[in-house]
Amino acid sequence: MPAWPVVLVLLLGGCLSLEPPARLPAPVAAAPAAYPDAGVEGAYEPLRWWRAFGDPVLTRLVDSALAANLDLAEAAARVEEVRAQYRIVRSPLLPGVTASADASYSDGPSNTGTLSFLSRPGRGDSTDAGGGGGTARFSNTTYSASLGFAYELDFWGRVRNDARAALGEAFATEADYHTARLGVLSETIATYFEIVDLRAQIAVLVETIDVLDERVEQTETRYDRGLVSSFELYQVRQDYRNTQASLPQRESQLADAESRLAVLLGRYAGRTASLLGEDLLPRLVFEPIPAGLPAALLVQRPDVRAAAYRLEAARYRIGARRAELFPTLSLSGALGTQGSDAGALLDVLDQWTLNLGAGLTAPLFQAGRLRADVDAAEAQYAQRAAAYARAVLTAYREVAAAMEDYEEQRQRYAFFLAQLDEAEASADLQAARYEAGLTRYTDYLDALRTLYQVQASLSSAGREAALARLAIHRALGGGWTEDGAPPRFELVPGVVPLPEAPRVRSLPATGGAN
Repeated sequence: MPAWPVVLVLLLGGCLSLEPPARLPAPVAAAPAAYPDAGVEGAYEPLRWWRAFGDPVLTRLVDSALAANLDLAEAAARVEEVRAQYRIVRSPLLPGVTASADASYSDGPSNTGTLSFLSRPGRGDSTDAGGGGGTARFSNTTYSASLGFAYELDFWGRVRNDARAALGEAFATEADYHTARLGVLSETIATYFEIVDLRAQIAVLVETIDVLDERVEQTETRYDRGLVSSFELYQVRQDYRNTQASLPQRESQLADAESRLAVLLGRYAGRTASLLGEDLLPRLVFEPIPAGLPAALLVQRPDVRAAAYRLEAARYRIGARRAELFPTLSLSGALGTQGSDAGALLDVLDQWTLNLGAGLTAPLFQAGRLRADVDAAEAQYAQRAAAYARAVLTAYREVAAAMEDYEEQRQRYAFFLAQLDEAEASADLQAARYEAGLTRYTDYLDALRTLYQVQASLSSAGREAALARLAIHRALGGGWTEDGAPPRFELVPGVVPLPEAPRVRSLPATGGAN
């Protein structure tokens, strides 16, 4: 039988693509082009997006986390591992070459083994060279050096598809690293704003406790004069004690937040003072979010990219498992020199040796294992498709929800900001009325306490607004710029200062009605 039909089949097999065609899951293919309430479109900007907050302390903390966070170090090492695994998987695409050098020595009687024919009659040399009638012996020394190769012809694409699948996993793992990076950045920023808020809350509590302490003294004096009931006195004392009790709780929360920040920065608890400093003056960024940020930006999310890469890796694995159903052709060979002494190895023209081999292996009966491998690969592909669709749906939901929550938090902060103006005006009015003798001193203390409560609420609202904007950055996988605008790393317009600290008012010096 001529050999050309076999060669033709093998060549045609090399042109086959055994992996299934790429296709998007239905939810992904039907993804909206824009988010609800579309407005100005935006362009993705993933580099150093945290500088949009305009806070040098925050930038210093984030830079420190990127340099020393242990979760990121672990994720980076995992990326290096899968890159090495990809190089291992793709290595069969090229022939394996080995070098060998051998030296052998043999010595034995001529009438045994393969040398026994020399001692037959008529052959002579049946005695030793000394003529003593003993059996002749033969010795042999052989030196050899060669280069060998082995190669499996990848006609059906098994090795290529396995290599592509490994490359997809490497890309997915790198995307996992960026997901971990985004998580560390978000947690660092969120913890920082938590510390800012807790410090402001503690400062407000200290001032409120001082006001309530004086309020208790005033109420006790009025009670001794018979101007207030014992019930009112007990209420004021209870309010004072409750406020005192909340201070240790806030201080404990602050210590916990600072220790969590230290771990994020790769440090022991209590060693973040040099990075935080004493006065934290962050700024809240309230510039509008482009409501029309295209949904295509979801592909920038590292978790969505990882799901897409793993889907492609599963598709190529199907092709690799299908290829195992077909015969494999392997080639091997060795080229070298051989001689009876080491110097003969250099006589390449006369002492060269060549060995070539080819093998064709076809699976005939594997008890269904190969078909089961294909079925398992196809099931894994279906799983990856569902995971990819879920990742896209989840990402879209998170972006839409984060944008809506950010708008709500902006309004809430604006309400408290207006309430702060009213509380300040009320405190100023009560101070003026007390100085004029038109109201009691306790009325001024009550107005001052209300002012502190509004300042505490404003600090909490500022924290929630900052976390809402952070949620948008995290949902989009980074930052953005308006369509057509150059990338900006320090977004200054639209910033609103957080309350630096409770604005403590000096008590009026003149007397008034008690």
